[in-house]
Amino acid sequence: MAPLNGLLVVDLTRYLPGAYAGRELLRLGARVVRIEQPEGDPLRHTTPTWHDALNAGKESVVCDLKSAGGLELARALLRRADIVLEGFRPGVAARLGVGPDDARPDAVYCSITGFGEEGRHVERAAHDLNYLGWAGALDDTAPALPPIQIADLAAGGLGAVTQILAALLEGGGARLVVSMTHRTHDLVAHRLGPEPIPKLLTGGVACYRIYATADGRFLTVAALERVFWQRLCELVGVPGLVERQWEPRLPELETAIASRPLAEWLELFDGEDVSAGPVWTLGEAAAEFASAEHLGAAPQTGEHTERWRADLGLGDAND
Repeated sequence: MAPLNGLLVVDLTRYLPGAYAGRELLRLGARVVRIEQPEGDPLRHTTPTWHDALNAGKESVVCDLKSAGGLELARALLRRADIVLEGFRPGVAARLGVGPDDARPDAVYCSITGFGEEGRHVERAAHDLNYLGWAGALDDTAPALPPIQIADLAAGGLGAVTQILAALLEGGGARLVVSMTHRTHDLVAHRLGPEPIPKLLTGGVACYRIYATADGRFLTVAALERVFWQRLCELVGVPGLVERQWEPRLPELETAIASRPLAEWLELFDGEDVSAGPVWTLGEAAAEFASAEHLGAAPQTGEHTERWRADLGLGDAND
């Protein structure tokens, strides 16, 4: 399925949120051109494997927005774009000459911001961990760190994609602002009311926990429904714990699960309704669930600059 086939995305962002949003738009059929500074996206140098994974199949054009030639190329690309992604602090893109007014009137221009365009946090410097903290998403787990960039990828990247797709359905011509902090708070806001079980999601009950196995691996148990919990207790060999499902900890269950290696538990549970599974490594998970699509290689910095200059009628940059 390629519903965005024929549409051009011009991406002015750096780091993860815009790269992830662009990757998802590419998967939907769009052509994605990244405008990079002369030294390239910082992601190329800090975490090159992340860069290559998120930017496979895209194009790279180098534009020094502070030079007349670079700005001319960037603005020419914006006039071609159906979708524009930018991630500067509010107002910076316009001051640089690549703001919403520099794109086509019928384009969808999407700004991915930390805190939106209004309020006391607008100019605040932050990254994913900061957004999560401001949004209340770390309240149950601090000082433990999250293993994925929820604000960057889910709130920012996917948040931008959903709004862009909605704008395209409405015919384009939209000016969108995505706040990673606000959208992260949206992900946890349903929990603002009183909760009958404190820390339900972070080890507050025995039926929803992570348990160590004999080989130093871990088993996830999410047997919230009684039928799942009862069958789990039967298979593990602790049927007497069925009525204690909602207690915070059950040492008998911990001891029982720790008596066998993970592979044996997975074999025993296979085909059973127990709502349990492994904590797999990234490699193990990739072998089972990684996408089979091939988006190509990530571009070298500026690999497509001259091709686009010629296509836009701007001539060679050295002329």
